[in-house]
Amino acid sequence: MNEQHSKIQNMVLAAMFLAIGIILPTITGGIPQIGNLLLPMHIPVLFCGLICGWQYGLIVGFITPLLRGAIFGMPVFYPNGLGMAFELATYGAVIGFVYARFWKQNVAVLYVSLITAMIAGRMVWGAVRVIMMGIGGSAFTWQMFIAGALLNAIPGIILQLVLIPAVMAALNRAGVIRFANRG
Repeated sequence: MNEQHSKIQNMVLAAMFLAIGIILPTITGGIPQIGNLLLPMHIPVLFCGLICGWQYGLIVGFITPLLRGAIFGMPVFYPNGLGMAFELATYGAVIGFVYARFWKQNVAVLYVSLITAMIAGRMVWGAVRVIMMGIGGSAFTWQMFIAGALLNAIPGIILQLVLIPAVMAALNRAGVIRFANRG
């Protein structure tokens, strides 16, 4: 496939992942607590980084919560939408960057990339929340970080750890997406 065709394909796929990221949270029925548990916006961003590359993952990750907030009012721009924009941008960029650096790609590499992205995204989210709350004159405590980044997100984390490698492996078996074997 030539480079121009590949860029067009990635732009179309990125637009599709953006649309999915905007629409998918509606399955939670507008109940923010369920959305906080299942993290539906994270999934298409992670797939975008894996399939289209880190640059597309970064852009789609940053735009998705902001555009969804502008269209549907959720997440609210400040502080949730803005914090999520940096978090999801990190997820998309890190998973795409790490995954592309391996000479041989397989499910084990997917897990390394996914877990690295999850840790980095949560760290960025925490840093952004510290800055935003500091500007607002409040403190962002360690307990708030653990609750928001880990405890409340356990169902979504499990969903991502099961769904993303399973779908990528199925796409590989079907010949839609091929694991790289460059070495």
